[in-house]
Amino acid sequence: MSRRHFSLAAASALLAACTTTGGKLDGAPITATPTAPPADKAQQKPVRVALALGGGAARGFAHIGVIKALEARNIQIDLVAGTSAGSVVGALYASGMNGFALNKLALSMDEASISDWAMPFRTRGFLQGVALQKYLNTTLNNRPIEKMARPLGVVATDLQTGQPILFQRGDTGIAVRASCSVPSIFEPVKIGGHEYVDGGLVSPVPASFARKMGADFVIAVDISQRPETGVISSSFDVLMQTFTIMGQSIKAYELDKYADVVIRPNLAAMSGSDFSQRNAAILAGEEAVAKMMPELQRKLAARRMAG
Repeated sequence: MSRRHFSLAAASALLAACTTTGGKLDGAPITATPTAPPADKAQQKPVRVALALGGGAARGFAHIGVIKALEARNIQIDLVAGTSAGSVVGALYASGMNGFALNKLALSMDEASISDWAMPFRTRGFLQGVALQKYLNTTLNNRPIEKMARPLGVVATDLQTGQPILFQRGDTGIAVRASCSVPSIFEPVKIGGHEYVDGGLVSPVPASFARKMGADFVIAVDISQRPETGVISSSFDVLMQTFTIMGQSIKAYELDKYADVVIRPNLAAMSGSDFSQRNAAILAGEEAVAKMMPELQRKLAARRMAG
């Protein structure tokens, strides 16, 4: 297997500016009837919107396109939860990067800089993951999770108990590394006496964790393959297909119960190990948002009216 098969994508985010509501009208005649704000505007309540970014290895570049398209339509995201590849993009986005910076970073990234082959006879994975950890921390100027521009949650799996964990404090790089540690590809990550592996085992698209972080409205991004359309051209693809099959029921339950809108970029022709189609994946994310916008705007407006 080449190093290209195991690199993980990175990505970024925009802090959308809030606009203020209009003030009083000046100079109106005393006898004029005051202009009341439209009923729908008057009754709208603040709603915390979350972005839940799922796992999918190289397909994670599509998250960047989703973020760019949401920014372009002034959809403000208040918090982010990420699993695996989604945690990489989520961390960069939560740091305050905008979509265009994210796009530039992804297309110019040197894959060798985030791949570190483990020495034989002492490891439980082909890649250590330390390079990914250092790459993220360097890019983020060693900013811990709790110091991000918007709240960030990183999902991983406790290897001993099988229970999920949501990292919301501490070293961003090591938390993301844990979330991305696909068993047998990456070594498990030791944190606080526990070993952690890929969050996709327990939460392929972390909509439920976005709720736990305080979200009122969850936009989930599912970049996983459907088993029947899976591209299986390498041993890594076989492993990812296995994850997809195992995670189907968990994902369906979590999205149905906790996600308000699910965005599914059309990545049918893209393998999780194919890092050469970065731009195509980004464009697929943008197109998916464009198709979902009427539904997203309708549901978000209804949620704001509900208070």
